[in-house]
Amino acid sequence: MPNPSVPSADQVAQATATLAQTKDYLRTRPPVSDVLPLLAGLLDEDTGVPILLGDVLRSAARLVDQQTSADTDEIRLIITGLREAAQEATDWHVLHWDVQRLRGYAFETAGPPTTT
Repeated sequence: MPNPSVPSADQVAQATATLAQTKDYLRTRPPVSDVLPLLAGLLDEDTGVPILLGDVLRSAARLVDQQTSADTDEIRLIITGLREAAQEATDWHVLHWDVQRLRGYAFETAGPPTTT
């Protein structure tokens, strides 16, 4: 397996900024037909956010476990928290199928944005 390049803090910030941009776009009430391709990418069963986030959290837990010299209750709680969050995030991969099922429905055109 080739050595992956180390992502920079700026690259990670760009990834989260893109998610924030997507969130803001969805709040404008775009047509669902325009949103489905975005959701399909975000929730892909193999490469979507839930799977990647789960893998990141599991890897972080493994690193903390392997590289921490202190074996304290606090460290064990942190590792457990990372592993539990990883499992919860990965469980969200089933949303991929919901997006696929939505493709079979017709949606009305979005109305004007509402103010909250």
